[in-house]
Amino acid sequence: MSSKEVKAELKSAREAIKNKEFKEALKHCKAVLKLEKNNYNAWVFIGVAATELQQPDQAQTAYRKATELEPEQLLAWQGLTNLYEKSDQADFKAELPKTYQKLITLYEISDKAKCLEVSKKLVEVYQLEKNYLQVARVWRRLIQVREGEDGVEDSELLELWKEMTRLLQDSVEDQDNETQQHLILAFERVLQMTVDVPSEAHRSLSWDYIKCLSKLPHEVAKLKEVCDATLSRYPTHSYPLEALSEHYIRTGNEEAVCCFSRLSELDPNNSQAHFGLGIKACQDKKYEDAIKRISLDAKNDSVLLALKGRAHLQKGQTEEAFQVSAELLSSHPGSVEGLTLKGLAHVAKEQHTQAEESFLEALSGSPDNGELFFLLGRLYWNLGEEMRRDRSKAHTHLLKAAKLDPYLGSVFRFLGHYYREVAKDQGRARGCYKRAFELDSSDAEAGAATVDLSMEQGDMDSALTVLQSVTERATPGSAKWAWMRRGLYHLKIGQHQQAIADLQAALRADPQDWVCWECLGEAYLNRRSFTAALKAFDKAHTLQPTSIYSLYQTAAIKQILGRFKEAAAEYRQILEQEDYVPALKGLGECLLALARNALDDYLDGRAVDLIQNAIHYLFRAVNQRPDLSCLWKLLGDACTTSRTVSPNRAKVLVPGALCGMDPPDQIMNLCLTRCFGRALKLMPEAPSLWCDLGLNYYHQSKLLNCLYPEDDAHSLLEKAMQCVKKAIMLDSANHTYWNTLGVVAMAKGRYKYTHDVHNCISLDYITNVVAWTNLGALYLKKGNIELSHEAFKIAQSLEPLYVNCWIGQAIIAETVGSFDTMDLFRHTTELSTHTEGVKGYAYCVCSTLLDKSNRDSELYLYNIVQMNAISAAQVALSKYTERIQTDPDAFIMLGYLNTHLQLKKQATEAYRRAVELLQASPHRDKLSFALRGYGHALSDDGQWEEAVRIYSSTPLEELHDLIGLALTCFRIGRLPESVQAYEKALVVASSEKEKACILTALALIQHRLGKQHIFCFSLPESLQCLCALGLVHGDVTLASATLTELLKLGEPMGGAVEERCLLTCTLLALQGNFSGVHREAARAIHRNPGNPSLWALLSRLVPQYCPNKGGAVAGSVACQASLTLGKRALLYSGVNQLASGRHSGEDRRRNALKTIQRAVLLCPDDPAGWAGLMAACHTENTACLLTGSAPRREDLERAHMTLSLQAEDGLLAQALEGWMLQQAVTGLKQSSQYDQAETLCSQVLSVSPEHPVVFLMLRQVQCEHLLLSKAGNCVPPTVLDQLSAAVMANHTSVSAWHWLAEVYRSQGLLAQASVAYRQSLQLASQLGDHFGKMSSLLRLALLALMPCLAGVCVSEWKDLVLEASAEVLKMGSSPVALLFQALLQFSMKMGARETRRLLEKIVYASASGSSETIVSVARWYLLRHLHSKDDLELIDTLLVKATAEGDSRLVDFHRRLYPSS
Repeated sequence: MSSKEVKAELKSAREAIKNKEFKEALKHCKAVLKLEKNNYNAWVFIGVAATELQQPDQAQTAYRKATELEPEQLLAWQGLTNLYEKSDQADFKAELPKTYQKLITLYEISDKAKCLEVSKKLVEVYQLEKNYLQVARVWRRLIQVREGEDGVEDSELLELWKEMTRLLQDSVEDQDNETQQHLILAFERVLQMTVDVPSEAHRSLSWDYIKCLSKLPHEVAKLKEVCDATLSRYPTHSYPLEALSEHYIRTGNEEAVCCFSRLSELDPNNSQAHFGLGIKACQDKKYEDAIKRISLDAKNDSVLLALKGRAHLQKGQTEEAFQVSAELLSSHPGSVEGLTLKGLAHVAKEQHTQAEESFLEALSGSPDNGELFFLLGRLYWNLGEEMRRDRSKAHTHLLKAAKLDPYLGSVFRFLGHYYREVAKDQGRARGCYKRAFELDSSDAEAGAATVDLSMEQGDMDSALTVLQSVTERATPGSAKWAWMRRGLYHLKIGQHQQAIADLQAALRADPQDWVCWECLGEAYLNRRSFTAALKAFDKAHTLQPTSIYSLYQTAAIKQILGRFKEAAAEYRQILEQEDYVPALKGLGECLLALARNALDDYLDGRAVDLIQNAIHYLFRAVNQRPDLSCLWKLLGDACTTSRTVSPNRAKVLVPGALCGMDPPDQIMNLCLTRCFGRALKLMPEAPSLWCDLGLNYYHQSKLLNCLYPEDDAHSLLEKAMQCVKKAIMLDSANHTYWNTLGVVAMAKGRYKYTHDVHNCISLDYITNVVAWTNLGALYLKKGNIELSHEAFKIAQSLEPLYVNCWIGQAIIAETVGSFDTMDLFRHTTELSTHTEGVKGYAYCVCSTLLDKSNRDSELYLYNIVQMNAISAAQVALSKYTERIQTDPDAFIMLGYLNTHLQLKKQATEAYRRAVELLQASPHRDKLSFALRGYGHALSDDGQWEEAVRIYSSTPLEELHDLIGLALTCFRIGRLPESVQAYEKALVVASSEKEKACILTALALIQHRLGKQHIFCFSLPESLQCLCALGLVHGDVTLASATLTELLKLGEPMGGAVEERCLLTCTLLALQGNFSGVHREAARAIHRNPGNPSLWALLSRLVPQYCPNKGGAVAGSVACQASLTLGKRALLYSGVNQLASGRHSGEDRRRNALKTIQRAVLLCPDDPAGWAGLMAACHTENTACLLTGSAPRREDLERAHMTLSLQAEDGLLAQALEGWMLQQAVTGLKQSSQYDQAETLCSQVLSVSPEHPVVFLMLRQVQCEHLLLSKAGNCVPPTVLDQLSAAVMANHTSVSAWHWLAEVYRSQGLLAQASVAYRQSLQLASQLGDHFGKMSSLLRLALLALMPCLAGVCVSEWKDLVLEASAEVLKMGSSPVALLFQALLQFSMKMGARETRRLLEKIVYASASGSSETIVSVARWYLLRHLHSKDDLELIDTLLVKATAEGDSRLVDFHRRLYPSS
């Protein structure tokens, strides 16, 4: 059929519908659908025709199909809506709101009028269903649509808002919060849009709004706000005050009195005002006023007075209740209300007899009063067990009350108590409770009892129905009992998420219920939400600190999370209260886990202590519950865990009762089988226990072989095998037991049996990495390399992180001589620390280091240098020797590695242990190597006498032994013995190079002895020695000539690069070319940028010869390039930062103190580090004083001195003593502790009375103290003479002359000060002290400049300034010298152009490296110069520069010079 025919059929269908021929229309539509089944119009026409033919289901189907085809077309939706509107079917009516919603969505775009019409219809539907929330939402959406249209009148919107208030006002207190908020918004918009204010319409709306708010207890603030606003507009109307008064009567408030008073003033006859004031008077104990107020409203209302009395009882005001009852009985004698109130007051005071009399008297006046029978029944019930069992008392009265007043819910609650507790009739009790709850849904006790009894009787459906009904209508923060019981039910059946939601709802009602918090924690724990559970139990413990359960669960969760230390602390907290067995067990498990972690980190001592504690607590648990197999197993595990510890350390105190011995405590071998035996008695069919017992026997056999090799451990292995077989019999499917059996069999030497077992494992458990690894080890043991390799390879593919299979591959690689051996062993140490892997890697590293010929090979550079192999092997081997202390090979390798890392003391100790272990061994070659290394380590550590003894104990046949002995003898001054040793070495030496080096050493010794000596010039080493000899003696000619010859030999290699650079730099320094020192070191680094030694050398040279030249950066590079050099280079970086003045005030993260602290932390035995730390602390204190803040690192001088001088002996300690004493005295003086400084100097002089440096420091301290104590007084000439003599005694101290010159200057003796500075200059020139010379010249220039600035510009001083500053500038750039010249020019001709030029040279060329202080001073004087010239343009330029640099001092000075600017 073509599209034309489809259109024709549709047209025919349309005509048939128009002519009301609906069956004919259906035929045409079906004809269309036969070939075009998704024709929208056909389905719509079918719907229309079916509707008219009274076929609603077919019509609905057709319309639904059309809406699915074209969901955005109106026609089908209109038809469907029309169908639903005409039909009375319930399912059609239920679908009507959805179609209305769809039409509204479509009409919002196309037809606003239709949208309004449909929205009103939808609202009517929801209104009939009392679905006020949907009413609010639909009407709010309608208003929003109308507000979005253009040209809508405000009056129309106002009517819409009014209609919304009308629609939502019904039962507003029962509506949900969202609906209430919509209603509040509607009222506010109506009041806001109302034009005529004040008016009757506006007042009426305000009244309605207030009435609405008064029904909402959570909108108190808004109620007050609206009432106040309404009163301001309508001050003569009392309704707002009445609404507020009603609220205050219900709740009570501090503002209530004001409200009641205002209402009384506005309406003197208002009953609410009088009643409210009466209640307030009662609360304030103003009873006469209360009686007066209430009597105005209800003088003869006994009910009102009774309610007042009961209100007093509710608040615990018993006496007031008695008074009201007395007043009531006096005004109404025999009043039932009065007698009832009196009885209730007696009950409140526990006067049961009087209460009974009052109730009986009231009952006589009103024999059909159900409440009185209830009160009597309740009274009898509360009198105790005996009265409860008396059926004529409580039960009879309660039944009578229920008969007289069947709607009193509390009666049925007490009847339920009776049937449950006395009659033991749970069915009747449940019925009574259910009736009580039906009558009063707020009776939580009855509801809870109903649910509890239903659950006890197995009627879970009824219980859940009750709980569901309560929770559905409960508001947030209510019905705690229902939420909690439903939560516990869901927790019981495993619906943890729903349990959590219910318990959270219960906690909203009572956040302080610690039991509910524990239940919530349990729900979280069952859901595996450990963090949330932890918080819940922690909250419960906070609310109830005595609860052991919450604390135990907190510890258990932390144990699950692996936070064993925290868990152990929680368990101990429990055990402080009682010996709680689960806590003892948990604590034992935590300690055992911590011990295993410590063993993994090779912290064996800590592990043994933890095992000792674990055994202690587990034994306490076993004493209380010996029937628990798990406790005995844990004890056995604790005993077995120490198997990896060295036998001489694995000794702990085990309770004697545990070992079956009488003494209370015994030091026993930890491998105990008694614990597993007790566990097996309790659970003999547990295969894991049999396997653990077998492993215990296996480890005992290994320990026996280690401690007593002569004993036979076969019996222990046989027991182990039998135990493991028993485990396999009980559980043959467990691969762990089969694997254990293979290991034990292999230990017994039954390789064939082991092979069969492992083949069985491999077939059944193809993915078991341990089995494949053990099979590989078996093949390796039998020498079958190929099969072993295949087994290890499979294990690696199964678990790449399993270290044992990698160790097996490494051993195979070592066996076949593969170059990958070191890589494989290194990988094992990266995976984890394993003894076999560690020893193998250390052996590879040491073997490579011993081969001196491979230093330039790619293999060496990669394996040793790039992979930092020495440090990695040393760390791993240190752990190895900590655990295995009987392996001399390991100690030899550790000593060798420590020597390479320059860890002198550690190397000495390692070689000492190796020598001790090898003394009784037949391996003499190993002993000789160990002795040689021991002697070398002792010599490096400065223990030369001991080193000579060790070297002498060797056969002295090897070249290294003889050279080591000779060098050690030379160091302690035994030159003849050194010569003899070198001569013997000369005979042993095999190569010409070795002989040349020995001859060079002999020549140096002969030089020391003053004899003739001949150097061999065929080797660079000999030339280096001769050059160094010339430098030591200050012979520039010899050093230069030798260095020239040395340079002719070509570029050095390896370590010779640093040595040649050091010689060149030393020669340049000796020649006074200090800038050349830096350039030479930088040039060497440029040629060899990868040499960390050169970077370290540069960082040493920079602070001494050219500060601020990047020495700190050089030290940082050396730290990163080499761990060995990095420790000392880090100290060099700190010294460079000190020299450049970098302190924490400038940079809190990168400063001298931080850097030197790190250096001291790395090398605490280095005295230079402590000396640097002392200087850094002094720098920090000085910086604090300069900035005006309090120093934070005072009183550290003595501690630093002690640490520095203890760290080193000999010449270095003597050299350090003077410097550190001076530093300490300076620090004490800076903090004004002159007495302590003087005491310190006196103590040193008492030991060394002929110490000129200390004597001078003492005189300095005394002089400065004298000047401070007698300010303004002159120093006596005799004292000045003593000071001069003390300075002259220190013939090498430039700073001493500087200090003396300052003393002269302070006394006004400028000529003597000038002479002192000249003396210091002369001394600095003689010593070749570049910086001392520069400092003397600058101080001399400053001394001469001061009188010039003071206006005493004598030509002598002027010339001295120019001469001294010019000399400084000849030595190098000096901003200070330039500043002195500029200030001199300023003092002579302030306004001259030359003055401005000199000052601007400093101010605007500050990038050259001058300090900010110098630039700031220059700016100051430049501003004065420009001010005198009144050059405003240049002043503005200067201010911009100063502001950019942060020079606020200059800006303030300018403000004073130009107050109006």
